[in-house]
Amino acid sequence: MLACILCSISVSSYAQYDKQYFFYRGRQFLMDNKFSQAIHNFNTLIKADTSLYDAYFFRGIAKYNLNDFIGALSDFSKAVELNPVYTLGYHYRAVAYVSLKKYDEALADLETATGLRPGYAGLYFTRGVTYLLTQQFEQSISDFNRFLRYEPKSSDAYLRRGTAYLFLKDTVKTLEDYNTAVLLSKFDPEVYIIRSRVYAMRGENEQALTDLNETIRLDSTISLAYFNRALLRYNQQDISGALADFQKVLEQDPDNALTYYNRALIRSQIGDYNLALSDYEKVMEINPNNVLAYYNRAAVFIELNRFYDAMNDYTKAIELYPDFANAYTNRGYVKAQLGLLAGAKDDYDKAQRKINEYKSKMTDSAFSAYADTSKQFNKLLTLDAEFAKKDFNENLLQYRKVDVQLKPVFKLAVAKPSNVPLDKQYYHPAWEQFRRDASLPVEILSELPTRNTTDLMKDDSLATEYLKQHQTAAAYFNKGMTQFQLRYFNSALNNFNKAIELDPNNAFYYLNRSALQSEMIDFIASVENNVQVLALDNYSATIRPRATPQQDVKMYDYEEAISDLNRAAHLMPDLAYIYYNLGNLRCLSDAIPESISNYTQAIRLYPNMGEAYYNRGLVHIYLREVEKGCLDISKAGELGIEDAYSVIKKYCVKD
Repeated sequence: MLACILCSISVSSYAQYDKQYFFYRGRQFLMDNKFSQAIHNFNTLIKADTSLYDAYFFRGIAKYNLNDFIGALSDFSKAVELNPVYTLGYHYRAVAYVSLKKYDEALADLETATGLRPGYAGLYFTRGVTYLLTQQFEQSISDFNRFLRYEPKSSDAYLRRGTAYLFLKDTVKTLEDYNTAVLLSKFDPEVYIIRSRVYAMRGENEQALTDLNETIRLDSTISLAYFNRALLRYNQQDISGALADFQKVLEQDPDNALTYYNRALIRSQIGDYNLALSDYEKVMEINPNNVLAYYNRAAVFIELNRFYDAMNDYTKAIELYPDFANAYTNRGYVKAQLGLLAGAKDDYDKAQRKINEYKSKMTDSAFSAYADTSKQFNKLLTLDAEFAKKDFNENLLQYRKVDVQLKPVFKLAVAKPSNVPLDKQYYHPAWEQFRRDASLPVEILSELPTRNTTDLMKDDSLATEYLKQHQTAAAYFNKGMTQFQLRYFNSALNNFNKAIELDPNNAFYYLNRSALQSEMIDFIASVENNVQVLALDNYSATIRPRATPQQDVKMYDYEEAISDLNRAAHLMPDLAYIYYNLGNLRCLSDAIPESISNYTQAIRLYPNMGEAYYNRGLVHIYLREVEKGCLDISKAGELGIEDAYSVIKKYCVKD
């Protein structure tokens, strides 16, 4: 659809050829899927002329394709603000609203768009999807009917209309639409896997298996096909086939908790207890709060007569869900086996109380599920299972918590001039004077460019010769910079100390000594496998080092580095880099409110500092202020921080 839009939209006639050229180049970047380059290109256009609604629209498309839905929404809104009859602007803003699960707003935009261009078929497809997502199935079917009159060979429309029929429990019409989709897209593996689920629901397992086999034949990398086929094979008593398919899933998705869980259940059922324990360990490593994993692992421990381990697992299950009557009952049994009769009776009594509470609250499924002693908790879970969403954190693939590193601190380094566009460069008179006076080419950088050791040694030799001749603070600082870049930390620190001793009022010297002290700590942390990170997971609220399961995490002291930055800020209170670095160090010292304030001050002084937006965005996301964080991350991406879009994909895209 993107290519069609790019080819069909005629750009307004502009007086200047360079605008036409930038439009052409930007659209070409979009068609080549070079979305970051497209954003930079349209940034230039918008800076040249803020009235170009097309430029905002196309930049919105680029952001949308990078999963930056908040940024895309902002640009589409600007496009329709500038041109209130721009149908495509309303259409794509509706698409962005849908991606952000703001369905009422999406439907309002689609109503406006259909009023402007009632013959534009794509609007009915988008509205049909929106109605489907909001469970307005009759309206969804009506819109897909209308779309199919314009586009009778759209397999996507048949698939979605079939899904609407499925929710209305009309599996006959569902299969009719899915069959048509297969005929129209017989080489698309997705249509077979979708149809296979309907066959499985109807108990037509052989047809479901045939569709899954065809999915895998067309694309052997679709792990979901192996997962679903494993469940079918298990139901047909093909245990070895099910285990083989689960293994295929794990080869492609090594951190798939649901697959480990199901395989553990099968292995325990066939008596392969040690391997079952290994699989449960993986589930707990990926999702340590999974109550069913502890509950079912306890049963394996009982089979192995490891009653104390079983008791501990039942205790953990109860800690995670205190109304789990079955866990109390089973723990009582284990305690009885260990001769802990008083404790066993106490657990049995608690279980009975939970059961009675359950019976009195039958209508409260959220309360009663774990208290139901008639319910089996050792069944394989499908994607639609009652506990799949609750206990696997609403995802099929439960990856480990994502540890996101902040963009590094800024430091002065021997380097060639940066290629940042002039309008994006940071200007500070003291910095410009420092750079002009330096005997070596120097830049302020967050991430140093890759340079070979030979070139670094040449710079170090020049610094050594200069120091021999001058013995000044600047000469010691130069030597410290080159030693810093060679990672000779102690020597670099000695040279920075000498520079500050000779010139105690130079803010840049303190800035670099602080950066050096910070990186020395990071180096020590990396040696100890305790890299400082923002741990953006669902269970914790502390900035902490990353450690292996066997290690105790360890915090590091950044006070000396912070003290140097405070001194630099006193000497030069309007240098943006100082506050950015303070933001990093205070964040890693767990002083979160102060770090946000520092990043904000850095942005105020240097509005184009993408790194500050990126790091502040991470901190907001970490504090569960996701919308604020995603706005910052979006701005960072707009300013050229490529990593922003992977963060947006992980934390700003709602499943």
